[in-house]
Amino acid sequence: MSENNRDGKRTARERIAVERKKQRAADRRRRALIVGASVVCVLGLAAVIGVIAANSGKNKSGAGSGPVVVPSGAQGRDSLAIPVGKDGARSTLTVWEDFRCPACMAFEERYRTTLHELADSGRLRVEYHLVRLIDGNLGGTGSLRAANAAACAQDAGKFRDYHDVLYANQPRETDDALGNNGKLIDLAGKVKGLDTPAFRKCVNNGTHDGWVNKSHQAFGAGGYSSTPTILLGGKNIGADRTMTPQKLKQMVEQENKG
Repeated sequence: MSENNRDGKRTARERIAVERKKQRAADRRRRALIVGASVVCVLGLAAVIGVIAANSGKNKSGAGSGPVVVPSGAQGRDSLAIPVGKDGARSTLTVWEDFRCPACMAFEERYRTTLHELADSGRLRVEYHLVRLIDGNLGGTGSLRAANAAACAQDAGKFRDYHDVLYANQPRETDDALGNNGKLIDLAGKVKGLDTPAFRKCVNNGTHDGWVNKSHQAFGAGGYSSTPTILLGGKNIGADRTMTPQKLKQMVEQENKG
């Protein structure tokens, strides 16, 4: 092989090596740009998610703000109590409840028949105060939405029946199903005559949200911290572990005699 041929082949190999080196460098730059762009996208997405989360938090914290529209027939201090029973009853049971609260459901299931009997016979008046404790503890809006819907039912003269339906259909505490207005309207179908355009409008507009929030604030101002909080004649009987429906009935009878 001539010297010129060897030099030509060596030169060609060198050119190829140089080109390959340039290609590898270009590939490294391209990969760096792709990684860099990906990081920027991830950071940008994180920023967007952060803004959405922040705004979501603001919406939740502001849920229920607005005018205080008192439900029809609400009584007591600041008209925060929904009464069940006759005005002339000598005994008053005050109940602070949250529709997402399992303990409240347990109380209602155990005492519902007794409370209905005492209220219907004129021996007891029950004053319900609605709060949104579980919303604050677990997040969501089910306590607020259900309380507003119950206040809408009060406007229609159907509070007690709808109140009982809500507890009979209570989801798990961690399930915010009652935060769905459609669900609340569906449950209204279980109460004869409640599912009307007026009721639907009241539920969907959150007409009584401000009133529910005011009731919740009164709950805290009263020094209460758990639901249900149950007072008979102003005395907290909820912590009495010996309490039974029969004992409650006896206590009411004693108050009526006194």
